[in-house]
Amino acid sequence: MDMIKRYAVYYAPPEGDFASRASAWLGWDAAAGRPLTPPDLGLSAAEITRDPCKYGFHGTLKPPFRLAGGRDADELQRALAELAGRLAPVTLPGLHLASLGGFLALVPQGDTAPLQALAATVVAALDGLRAPLIQAEIARRRPEHLTPRQRELLDLWGYPYVMEEFRFHLTLTDRLEEPLATQAAQILEAHFAPVLPRPFQVADLCLFGEAEDGRFHLLHRYTLSG
Repeated sequence: MDMIKRYAVYYAPPEGDFASRASAWLGWDAAAGRPLTPPDLGLSAAEITRDPCKYGFHGTLKPPFRLAGGRDADELQRALAELAGRLAPVTLPGLHLASLGGFLALVPQGDTAPLQALAATVVAALDGLRAPLIQAEIARRRPEHLTPRQRELLDLWGYPYVMEEFRFHLTLTDRLEEPLATQAAQILEAHFAPVLPRPFQVADLCLFGEAEDGRFHLLHRYTLSG
């Protein structure tokens, strides 16, 4: 795990049709660490997935962070292994496509409170390993546009959309304008319908790392066994 700029804890689907189809759509296989050619679905996926492509297909649990001074990757791995050993998997009925602030994503169906609680625990349990935000990182979050509570969460946890502001989602596109948004939604509904997991389960914590080129790689899975 040399040359990793930031780490993150994500959900990523296990190997299989769902993971393969999602990685192909985004054009980046985070597990294999290689680019993919997006499928020909009637529009240029590469033109509307520039931002999610570099992260790989994932659902955020703990957002990207730099390690604090004096902390190292081995310590992070040990903390994640211990945490996963005391947390239970979360199972929900399935996923469906939704528009969130202009971008398209897969979001869970059913009661998401257990998933929100899981994410909150991960955020808090690992926060001692996170370096404080520098001013440039705060500015990138455009704090002037945040609510007072979101700004407080940014200061406390390094990200404004955690704890009660957290909404689990698996991003599939950049922000889109109409009529492209509707066209993309129709294509994505058909593309993912055969492979969407039912039920949908978060069964492990996935450690991702951001390489020097800004691409995120899946480094390790930690099974939730609590």
